This record gives sequence, C-alpha cells and structure tokens, in this order.
Amino acid sequence: MRSARLKSFVLDANALLDLLLNRPGADQIAKLIKQAAAGEIRVLISIINWGEVYYVIWRNQGLAAAEKVLQHIANLPIHVINTDSELTKLAASFRVRYHLPYADGFAAALAQEQNATLVTGDRDFAPLKKSIRILWLVAR
Repeated sequence: MRSARLKSFVLDANALLDLLLNRPGADQIAKLIKQAAAGEIRVLISIINWGEVYYVIWRNQGLAAAEKVLQHIANLPIHVINTDSELTKLAASFRVRYHLPYADGFAAALAQEQNATLVTGDRDFAPLKKSIRILWLVAR
C-alpha cells in the first residue's frame, strides 16, 4: 500500500550529470527515475541546479548539446522546482554555515524544505550528513 505522501529525492547537478553522461552513479539515478516513472517516489531538482547542468553541458559540448539535454530532462519524471526568497535564504545559509558552493546550497535547501533525501556523489555535502538525509552515489 502506498502512503499518501511519496518519498522524495533531490538530485544535485552532479547526480543528474552522472545519469546524462553515464558516469559512475548513473545506475543508481536510473533506478530512481524508473521508480518515479512508476509513481512510487518523487524526484526533484532545483532550477538553479538544472541551470548548472545546462551550463556544464554547454561549456563542454556546445549549445546544441545543452539544448538537447534540456529536452531530454523535460521528458524525465523529474520535477524542476523554482526558487523563491525563502528557499534562496535557506540556500545562502548552507553556504555560510557549511561552506558549500552556492549552487549546491540550493540542492541542500530543497532537500530540507521538502523533507527529501539529497542524492549526490559530491563530498562537499559531507558536513551536512547530520542535517539532511543523503543518498551517496558510488565514488568517482
């Protein structure tokens, strides 16, 4: 029996890039995507981290590849969550308190706000392991 509230997972940019570029960790993300497609869980990403994926692909592979990636992401069961002033303040607090890169603060803030599990292989998040739930991807 499914609960009324689905378990949620927040991807940081590196987790989504792992999937898109078939890097280590891609299999773990693919399983989450499959569960989300089946309606068993929710997969979320902050619009800031979505933008980070776009710029990384553009920088490394060109604009056409970046646009193609955005189309691919749009077809996945990933909810892109916009930010507001409260989420932005929370992201900034993660930057100050834990010295996270600014964009990473949005992934952490969204995970906290949604009571979700953050999915990442980025060790910058290690200081947050007592503050939010983290699903660590395989080491790169």
